Amino acid sequence: MKKVFIFIKNIIIPVAIGGIVGIIISKSLDYNNLVKPFLSPPSIVFPIVWTILYIIMGISYSLLEVDLKNDTSINLIYYSQLFVNALWSIFFFSFKWRFFSFIWLLLLIFLVILMIFRFYNKNKVSGLIQIPYLLWSIFALYLNISIYLLNN
Repeated sequence: MKKVFIFIKNIIIPVAIGGIVGIIISKSLDYNNLVKPFLSPPSIVFPIVWTILYIIMGISYSLLEVDLKNDTSINLIYYSQLFVNALWSIFFFSFKWRFFSFIWLLLLIFLVILMIFRFYNKNKVSGLIQIPYLLWSIFALYLNISIYLLNN
């Protein structure tokens, strides 16, 4: 039962943070009004993909926690990337800091890569299931810089 609680807790945390950020930025979302690059998905795709990614994050982190493999550095990297992830949406949508958001996203990608390596060294599955998050973040980087260039 303790393991189930760990998984539930660790899935709820990123999903809740994503939900709170979604509420914060909801009045300033302008994605549908922007000139977008080739390969831009419809806006409905983003909450679906991010929910899946947040669930994967929670599962990945839980795999380490249930085996007592989440040390101080793992915790720092995991929660730092979650914090950086949350702030990106606020910078991009609420503040309209498109270029700053691009730089911020580079920081997030660095943290996600670091997290993948650290998680992988402790539990291979935990690290590997973070790869979709990395790929989506790289795709977000493309969208971010393209939107910045097309709308300035």
